[in-house]
Amino acid sequence: MKVTAEKNEKVANMVFASIYPLYLDRLEKNGRTKEELDQVLNWFTGFDQAALQALIDEKVTFRTFFQRAKIHPNAHLIKGVVCGYRIEEIEDEFELYRQCRRMEKLIDELAKGRKMEKILREEKK
Repeated sequence: MKVTAEKNEKVANMVFASIYPLYLDRLEKNGRTKEELDQVLNWFTGFDQAALQALIDEKVTFRTFFQRAKIHPNAHLIKGVVCGYRIEEIEDEFELYRQCRRMEKLIDELAKGRKMEKILREEKK
């Protein structure tokens, strides 16, 4: 599927605080914890638990969330399909949408029981 400017804008304007509890519910139903979710988000965005909570309290949009994030240098290793979109085929002009799908891919892997050391990608030596 192709990302459109409208779709990108819709995601950019979503409030992170409204989505975070949905991520958490999904993970807890699959036996994972808030700490594991926060660990994955910390790896991907650089936000620790206090920073995440501040962003939730501030009710930032995904646009602001990703503008403030320090995306991990190995984020390019996150590949695959999420919601019908192949991450590595999302155009550069839709970088925010790509980052959102990368984050969702990490959360999907966590929910499916993948080991943390596989989720937190490292460059092959």
